[in-house]
Amino acid sequence: MTEKIKSLFQKAKIDVKFMNAGKGHKLTDSTSTSGSTSIVEPIKRVEPTKEAKVAGQAALARLEAKECNTKRFNTSYAAIKAQVKRELEQERKAQQKAQQKNHVQSEEKIENTIKDNFTLAVTNVCYRCPYLSDEILSQDEWKIKIKKFLYEQLKGEEAGLTSCLIIRNCNSKKEKVDVCVETLGKYLENIINYPEEEKYKKIRMQNKIFQDKVMPIEGALEFLNAAGFRQKKILNNDKEEDFLIWSADNCSIEDITTLFEALKTAQPIPLELDRNLQVLLPMQASTRTELPPSFFNLSPEDIEKEQQLRSEAVERDQMLRTKAMRERDEKQKLRKYKFSLIRIKFPDNLILQGTFFVHETFQNVVNFVSENLINNERPFSLKKLPQTTFSEDTFDKTLLELGLFPATLLMFFWKNKSEETNLNESVGYLKEELLSMIQPA
Repeated sequence: MTEKIKSLFQKAKIDVKFMNAGKGHKLTDSTSTSGSTSIVEPIKRVEPTKEAKVAGQAALARLEAKECNTKRFNTSYAAIKAQVKRELEQERKAQQKAQQKNHVQSEEKIENTIKDNFTLAVTNVCYRCPYLSDEILSQDEWKIKIKKFLYEQLKGEEAGLTSCLIIRNCNSKKEKVDVCVETLGKYLENIINYPEEEKYKKIRMQNKIFQDKVMPIEGALEFLNAAGFRQKKILNNDKEEDFLIWSADNCSIEDITTLFEALKTAQPIPLELDRNLQVLLPMQASTRTELPPSFFNLSPEDIEKEQQLRSEAVERDQMLRTKAMRERDEKQKLRKYKFSLIRIKFPDNLILQGTFFVHETFQNVVNFVSENLINNERPFSLKKLPQTTFSEDTFDKTLLELGLFPATLLMFFWKNKSEETNLNESVGYLKEELLSMIQPA
C-alpha cells in the first residue's frame, strides 16, 4: 500500500508500514502486445500518360476545395486572432440579420438552432486520485477502482487497516457507516478494557444489533476477522448458533488497540476535482452553454418535481412571508448546486474555462488564472459585468457566497492599464501550450 494511503492513519500516530502496491496492483498497469510487420517491395507502376496526369491534377484540385472540414487547426497566435476576428464579424452580421426579421419568427429560429446545435459546456465532472494514480475519471469510475484496489490489499499483511478503508470507501450511506464504526469500536473497546471477561469475547451473529448495524456494511466482517474474531458454532439455549469468538492467539491486545485507533480515524480516500481546462473561441462559448446533470445535486425524482416546485413558488410569491421563510427558501434553492463553471474572457476574446466546487474560495479561481498566464507576475483583476470587480477582500469567500454559480463569465484585465497597449498583441495572454487545446469551430 502506498505511503500516501498510510498518511490517512497519521492522526492516530499508528507506526505500521503499509504494503506498497506491487506489480499487478497498480491501476495504471496495462498489457500490450506488439505484432510483427513485414516489408513488401512495392510493385513498380507504369508511367501515366499525359492525359492521365491532367485528369489527376484536376481531381486533386477538387479535393483541395473540399479540404476545409479536415484541415489541421492552426495553433499560431496570429491565426487564432484572425479566427476570433472572423467569428466576431460573423456573429455581428448574424445579429443584424436576426433583428430585421419578425420577432416571433426570430424566437422560433433561435429555439430550433439551440436544439440542432445542442452542445454541453462540459461532458462530465471528473476527478483525480493522487493516492492511486494520475488517471482522470468520473466519481463512479473511481469508486469501482478504489474498491477493487482495496479488496486486493486484503490479501496483504495490513488487512485490518485495509478493512477500515473498505468500511469508509465502499458503503454509500454515511449514517449507517458511522453506526457500524461505533458498534465495532465498542466490541474492541470492551476487550481492551476487560481482557479477562469471557462475555466480551463472543458476538452472537443472530443478535439484532449485529444484524442491523454490522452485517450490511462492507468490510465489517473482514475487520473483525483481522481483529482476531473467528466464526464458530456454539450451543446457545439448547440451540446451535453462529458466533464470532475472539482469541489473543489471533490478535494481541496491542494490535487490537492499533486497529481501534485506525477504525476511529479512517476516512474516505479523497478525490481531487479535475478543472477540465478548456480554451474556447467566441462562437464555441456561445453555443456550449448547457451543463450536464452531474453539475447538480438533483436526483431524477427531484427533476420530476421541479415543475411542481415552480408552481408552488409562484403561489408563495403571492403570500406575505417572513424574512426567516424567505431565507429558508433561499437556502433550499442553493442546496441543488454542487459545481460552478467559471469562464474568464481575455481582451483578445479567447475564453479560459474551468470547473470548481461551489464551496471553493475565489482565491482558487485567481490561482487557476495565474497558473495559465504567460506573464503571471503582473497583477491582474477579474470583473463580473456590469460593474462587480473582485478585490482581495473577497478572495476568501466561496463561489456560493459570491453568487458565481452554476456558470459565470468573468472579464480579465491588467491592473496597470497604461502598460497594456500592444503588450499582448503578438503573444496573447495564455500560455502557448494552451493554444493547442483549441478545437476548430
